[in-house]
Amino acid sequence: MSVLLDLFISFFLVAFVSFGGASAVIPEFYRIVVTEHSWMDARTFTELFAIAQAAPGPNVLIVSLIGQYVDGWLGALVATIGICLPMSLVVGLLFNYWDRLQHWRGRAAIQLGVAPLAVGLVLASGVLIARSAAPGWAGIALVVLTVWLSLRTTLHPLWLILLGALFGLTGVV
Repeated sequence: MSVLLDLFISFFLVAFVSFGGASAVIPEFYRIVVTEHSWMDARTFTELFAIAQAAPGPNVLIVSLIGQYVDGWLGALVATIGICLPMSLVVGLLFNYWDRLQHWRGRAAIQLGVAPLAVGLVLASGVLIARSAAPGWAGIALVVLTVWLSLRTTLHPLWLILLGALFGLTGVV
């Protein structure tokens, strides 16, 4: 199979379990591009993830960056279409019927079931990225400090980002 077809099929299939957005399926992206196909190493994957998170725009940008890394701009286009097409079709088809199902008990069950699934997938993504980045004790301490400051103070998040950048520039993490 060609690389472009592999990209499309892989991301097309992942799209069906991407509740919570692209960030929720980062471990599956990692498995596909690093473990299964060896299109890149773990460090490159982590760097692309960091770029996607730092750039303005949707979280699905990681898919475009992976596709571009694997097979240029055509790879970016194919991977992006692969991840966006399935749910676009499903949502487009269901949109007209969802309001009609407001009294169906299954609707509430679906809505309640998807939330914990999305949270679990996003947490798994965070663990995977942390392992790939291998932050060491200083990085872990910085994360704990950032979480503590976020919960206990009214400090603007940009100050925390600046703190992280300073630690990175000085080589602490």
